[in-house]
Formats: sequence, C-alpha cells, structure tokens
Amino acid sequence: MYILDTDVLTLLDAGHTGLQRHKDQLDRPEVVTTVVTRIEVLRGRFDFVLKAADGPQLLRALQWLARSESLLLQIPVIPLDDAAAAEFDRLRQDRTLKKIGRADLLIASITLARRATLVTRNLKHFQQVPGLQVENWAD
Repeated sequence: MYILDTDVLTLLDAGHTGLQRHKDQLDRPEVVTTVVTRIEVLRGRFDFVLKAADGPQLLRALQWLARSESLLLQIPVIPLDDAAAAEFDRLRQDRTLKKIGRADLLIASITLARRATLVTRNLKHFQQVPGLQVENWAD
C-alpha cells in the first residue's frame, strides 16, 4: 500500500504529469491517503474560499474546492484506528521527533500501522521516523 502525503496529493490535484506517470507505472498498487491529509487539503481550500478578496477569486476558490473534493472521492481515505493511535503514542515519546508537527506524526502513525510506504516530497523530514518507509514520486 502506498499512502500519499498532503504535498504529493496536492501535486496530483494540480495535474503533475510526472507524479501521475509514476503512479500509472506501478503494478496496480493500492494508492490511498489519510484522513489527516483529507483534513489538511480541505482546510486549505475552505480558507481560500473564506479569504477570497473579490468575486473572481471566490469563484476560482470554489472551483479548486470542487476539484479537490472530486479527487478525494477517487482515492480511498484511511482513518485513524487503534493501531495508528498506539503508533502515535509511541512516536510522541521519541524525543528526536519533537520537531515533527502533529499532523505529520499522525500521517506517519497511520503509515506505520498499515505497514505501508509513505509517498512524500518531504523525505528528509519523514526519514527521521524509525521504521517508516518513504518514497518520492514527484521528481
């Protein structure tokens, strides 16, 4: 299973051809994202709508929101479960991970609990998490 991080899902939403090509070359893997990424993407789109300065910007923001919602309907969203919550508690005890934000720790926890690979452009950040497999498809 491959779990798309927020940065990669955002690129996919924007039509990044290299990312789509890499995804299409794989032997039918299960490509998913997390509930945390879903929250981050939609929160960003909602903020864009609410902060629109004028009518054209508001309409553009609503188009982006609809596009993101459509993408999220096409990709399975993995929830937080008991195993991910246990991983989260374990990772929070690791002092070397104190600089990693809460959302990223949650994404890492879900990925570890599912024994999946996290697809992210933020390799340096996530490679600090012991046992977490990471790849970058956006090259």
